[in-house]
Amino acid sequence: MNMDDYKAYVSAETMMGPNSVRILAELFEKYPLQLAPNDMVLDLGCGTGLTSLIIAKETGSKVFANDLWVSAQENEKRFAAWGVEEQVTPVCEDANSLPFEEQQFQVLISIDAYHYFAGSEGFFQEKILPLIKDGGVVLIGIPGLRDAYAGCEKELLTDWLGEDAAMFKNPKAWQELIGDSDRIESVKVWEMDCFSEAWNDWLDTNNKFALGDRQYFESVIQPYTCFIGIYIKLKQAL
Repeated sequence: MNMDDYKAYVSAETMMGPNSVRILAELFEKYPLQLAPNDMVLDLGCGTGLTSLIIAKETGSKVFANDLWVSAQENEKRFAAWGVEEQVTPVCEDANSLPFEEQQFQVLISIDAYHYFAGSEGFFQEKILPLIKDGGVVLIGIPGLRDAYAGCEKELLTDWLGEDAAMFKNPKAWQELIGDSDRIESVKVWEMDCFSEAWNDWLDTNNKFALGDRQYFESVIQPYTCFIGIYIKLKQAL
């Protein structure tokens, strides 16, 4: 994946936080996907559809772009303007009640969104795992707390995030929340390398939320938080 191919799409209007393109690029570099045109990918928490565009172009697969905060109609217009309307289907549904069939997707990807809805025990096993085909893959990139500060999220992050501080879990906590299943072959969780670049891209914009984040970056965000990568590989059916 060449970041330069997507510079024209990245702006204060399409970004909703630290640069999701950089987060996705690191996941794709570490775990490349080999998909067929008829394979289906769920982009869960796609925001303005920037990651959905890239998934479609990089994999050639069919993408379902789901977000609760951005309407399907709004993203439909954007996908048409970007020329991927035949390949990407916009959806606006709650992650707790997704209207998809069991084992519909070869891959599920979630960038800077999964922590908003998946922090409860059993969520992955009950809501996500049934949607993924045998042999499929889940790729997640989310902000979190560094392992060194596990359990201190409210103390360290409340000034910045308020009640949302509890969503910032450390890598070990996320691995535990994935849980065990006979269908899972392997789980990898790590602190990602793209932290500084992704944040710098966001803070360089004039987005009003980026302006708010600037005052906390050096004192809170940079020393205590990280981006967490999660890779889950499912077993092939016997």
